[in-house]
This record gives sequence, C-alpha cells and structure tokens, in this order.
Amino acid sequence: MTTPDVLPSLRYLVRGLAALFWGLPGTLLICVLISTAELPRVLGFLPALISTGLLLYGLYELARFSPQEREWQAALDRAKLLALALFGLSPFVYFWSRLPSEDYYLQSLVALAFIGLVFVYQLNHVLQRLAAMLPDETLREDTRFFTRVNLTLMILAGVLAGTYHVLDRMDSLPVVVLETLDQLQGFRPRLALLVLLVLLPISMTMSLIWKMKDTVLGMVFGARN
Repeated sequence: MTTPDVLPSLRYLVRGLAALFWGLPGTLLICVLISTAELPRVLGFLPALISTGLLLYGLYELARFSPQEREWQAALDRAKLLALALFGLSPFVYFWSRLPSEDYYLQSLVALAFIGLVFVYQLNHVLQRLAAMLPDETLREDTRFFTRVNLTLMILAGVLAGTYHVLDRMDSLPVVVLETLDQLQGFRPRLALLVLLVLLPISMTMSLIWKMKDTVLGMVFGARN
C-alpha cells in the first residue's frame, strides 16, 4: 500500500476523509439551525448547499483512490447518489422555515431526513470497504464493531420513525399512546427526536473517519522516513 505508485493517491483519501469528517456534523447542525433559528436564515439556503456539497466533494475525492477496486467503487457510487439527493433537497430546509404550513416543503424535509439516515448507513459500508484495504488489523476490527453498532442504531431509528408514522394514522389507540403522539405532533419535537437517534451513529462514524485519516497519514509519513 505504500509503494511510490500508491503514495500520491493517498492524498485523495486524506482530503476526502477530512471533507466527510467536517461535512457530517456541519450538515446536521446547519439544517437544524436553519429550521429552528432565525439568525442562520439570513444567508438563505446557501449554508445547507455548502455543507451537503462538502459531503459530495469528499466522496468524489475518495473515488480517486483505488479506482480498479469494483466493490469499493460500487459502495462509493451508491453513497454519491445519496449525497447528490441530499444536495438537491437541502434548500427545502430553508423553504420550510419560511413557509412551515406548506405541505410540499414538509414532505421534502421528511425525505431529506430519511435520505440523510440512509446516507450515513451507506457511508458506514464505504468505511468498511476502505478499512479492508488499509494495512491495519486493529482499525479493521474497530470498524467492523462500530459499523455494526451504527447500522443497528440507524435501523432502530428507521423502525421507530415508521412506527410513529403508522400509529399517527390510527384512530383507536390507548390513552397513553395518544398522549405521547400529541406531544410529538409538532415538527420540531419530531426533529429533535430524530437528531437524538442519529447523533450517536454520526459521532461514531466521525470517530472512524478520524482514525482512518490518521492511519493514512501514518502510512504516508512512515513511507517517507
């Protein structure tokens, strides 16, 4: 992995991993702030485009590493499609904040949240493929463990969101369930619950990205010594 032919391509890994490391929390934070606070809306939907664009840029940089690896490139292609969808839907966070009563904007925002969850899910698969190509057995073991935990949490988040969607459309329910649903009727409480469910997988994904970036940097500087 540290031959002279491979070393130049490692810089693409570093750039891509760095972009993903900052783009993940940036996208989550900016979208939440635009939807709930007035001050970030001064810049319109530009911050959301920049943060989601950073994710797309990071994936394209990763794709410049080992282009001959089919499984690696296939995982990246799926992640790039999801990132492109996030990029296209991100302005609707701003549009909904201006017209929260518009049902079309709300549906677009729900689609954005769902695609974001699937994107993080697919990104964990990308990290698994990358760890398999790096010469660090400890990193591979950590990646396998944490990606399993992340995928389990994200599946749980999807199941809970689907359950809420079904229960919200049922008429005869126990009083306790109805009271709980009433408390979650507003979009902002639902958004806060989604953030809590997704925040832990995102933080663990960021930790894996940081470890991989350190491993790649160690390979570069170790090969030069």
